Amino acid sequence: MYEYKFVKTSLGGLFSSPTHRETITYHAAEGWKLTQVLPLEYNEQGKPTSYEIIFERPIQN
Repeated sequence: MYEYKFVKTSLGGLFSSPTHRETITYHAAEGWKLTQVLPLEYNEQGKPTSYEIIFERPIQN
């Protein structure tokens, strides 16, 4: 059986850096496996601006 974690992140704005790599690296070190990335919000041009990163790991007894 697995447990899941849902983390919202964005690509960053004009003056900020993306946080998705740091988010994935951090959770991987905690034993989470990247399962899927879903776009949540879009800008006026139809490009995604925020995402939900879904992680899974076996339930630890």
